[in-house]
Parts: sequence; structure tokens; C-alpha cells
Amino acid sequence: MVDRYLMDSAVATNTEALRPQNSSARTAARPDQSKSSILDTVGNTPIIELSKIFGGDRFKLFGKIEAMNPGGSIKDRSGLHMLREALSSGEISRDTTIIESSSGNMAIGLAQVCAYWGLKLICVVDIRTTKQILQILQTYGAEISLVSEPLPGTDSLLAARKLRVQELLASVPGSYCPDQYANPNNFAAHYLGTMPEIINALESRVDYLFLATSTSGTLRGCAEYIRDNELATKVVAVDAIGSVIFGDKPQPRLLPGHGAAERSKIHLDGLADDVVLISDWDCVTGCHNLVRREAVLAGASSGGTIAAIHKYRDRIEPGTVCAAILADRGERYMDTVYSDDWVLRNFDQLPDPAEYSMI
Repeated sequence: MVDRYLMDSAVATNTEALRPQNSSARTAARPDQSKSSILDTVGNTPIIELSKIFGGDRFKLFGKIEAMNPGGSIKDRSGLHMLREALSSGEISRDTTIIESSSGNMAIGLAQVCAYWGLKLICVVDIRTTKQILQILQTYGAEISLVSEPLPGTDSLLAARKLRVQELLASVPGSYCPDQYANPNNFAAHYLGTMPEIINALESRVDYLFLATSTSGTLRGCAEYIRDNELATKVVAVDAIGSVIFGDKPQPRLLPGHGAAERSKIHLDGLADDVVLISDWDCVTGCHNLVRREAVLAGASSGGTIAAIHKYRDRIEPGTVCAAILADRGERYMDTVYSDDWVLRNFDQLPDPAEYSMI
């Protein structure tokens, strides 16, 4: 069991890093600076120019590589921030059991924090969660509660996961759910970290921001930062066909991590200036083009974001600067997106690495 002093120290150490700062004051850590724990390496991910995938002759595109977070995804940010704030406020203690619903990446972000702080974690996942993610969770010491069927009368695995969470909260003494679907500290992590980092790296010039949506935590945090700082950045939300976030008709989806069967409580209308809907096949094609052209091995929602830019490219004015948040790493999708057998079984074709040429 973790020593209470270590938990309190971790909170005190990291809270300062998330306080709002203006761009002139925020500086990235030098590579040779030591950290007090693995949790101190969350955030300050690199942003790189993606000059090859679309040719780079009409607009500049930069990718925010969230795979460089220690747990491998953007969810490290919100997972850490939600638990840190809950600890600071006294909502959780050394004896609390954390219970959360997740398609995978949030579960890993929470598992990382819980492993370091010595907290028990129960992750409620569903059958779309990849084998690699399940193995990572077990390695961190998390307990897995698997939902195999949608909620009766619906096609929603998310609703079934949420119901399982409520059942566990009622049966496990001293349990707590961060509830990424309603917790303001989900989007606060992106308001305080993700978007300021992008703006600072690109010296305040971001004409378009493309990002995948699910809980809308990233979308809301980034959009509200843009609004509050009166920036001219146009936010383009990327959602899955069959996701209800922006009003599409619900239907089954193969790939986890983006889209949702129901809107979260933290979603607000008007956060996005525009929306692009993408299919599972778009995600596969985007991932393969990204790794073949830029050597960036990213997850399904990142491929979807690249596919959305491909669909949107004729509306992007020449000379503009675009940023894309690439949410996680691709190793977790070797049995799906990057498996020729899986792709052929589901789509009867393989992606063409030359498809995204701008010529």
C-alpha cells in the first residue's frame, strides 16, 4: 500500500504544472531534467510537421504526438488530472477502489496512476477492447470487468458498461468513479495542458485544429481555451459514422476509442466549428498512410483524424497552419487496424498507401 506522504507529494509536485500560465511563461522541460516520478512525464508531448502525407505544398500540417505520454495516449492527461484533483479534495484516499468505464486508453491512464499510488482499480471494458490493451491493464495490476453484450433493448455497449460501473459502486465498499463522461477535470486537463502546448509550439499560429471526439473532453478543453483566449483557430471535430455525438444515427462500429453511443454530460453544443464523419475503413486507411508516409505508428482515432483532413483538404485555404491531435499509439491495434487478415475479413480489401497523394 502506498505511503500517504508519497501520494500527497505527487499531488503537490504536479499541481503547479497544471496552473494556467501565459505563453511567455510556459517552457518545456529540458531532456536532461530528472523527474520525481513517471507521472511527471505526462504532457509536454512533441508536435511535429507532417510534410509528406499531403505533400505540404498547400498548407502546413503538424501532429501532436500524444503516444509519447508514458501510458501511450492523450488519456494519460485526463486520467491523472481527475485522480489528482479527487485526491487533493479528499474524495479518494489510500483505501479507495477506483472504478471506471473505458474503451481502453482511459483505463490505461488510470491504471498507471493507480499502480504508482498503490490504489486498486477495476476497469469496466467491453468486447471491442483490444487484446493488447487488456494485457497492459493486467500488467499494471488492474482488475478487468468485461461487458460482452449491449444493454438489453439497445445496441449500446457504453450503456452496458455504465450500468456495470453503478453495480460495482454499489457492491464495493469505499469505491469511487472518476466518471470521465461528466467530470470537468477531464476537459480541464486539455484546457490547462494540451491546447496551450500546441499554441506555444506553433507560436500562436493555428488556423485549424482537427481532433477526434468521444467523451468530448479534448474537444471542450481545447475549444474553451481557444474561446477564452480569443484565438482565430477553427476547431474541426472528427466523429465516427454511427456515433450520436453530433446527431448521426447510431449504428455498430468496429473500432473503439472515438465516437460514442450517447453524448457525455461534458459535451456542449457549439464547441466545434465544423464536423467530419469518418468510417472504420477511413480509420484503417488513415493509419496506414500515416505510418507509410510519416513513419508515425498511431491508433485508430488518429487514422480517422488524418482521413478527416483528407476529406476536408479542399476547404483548407492555401498557406494555413493546421494541427492534428494524434491521440494514441498503434501497437494496440496490431490485431485489427494493422492486421491484413482482420482488414480483409472486415473490408475485403487492403488500404492503398498512395491514396492520400495531393497530386
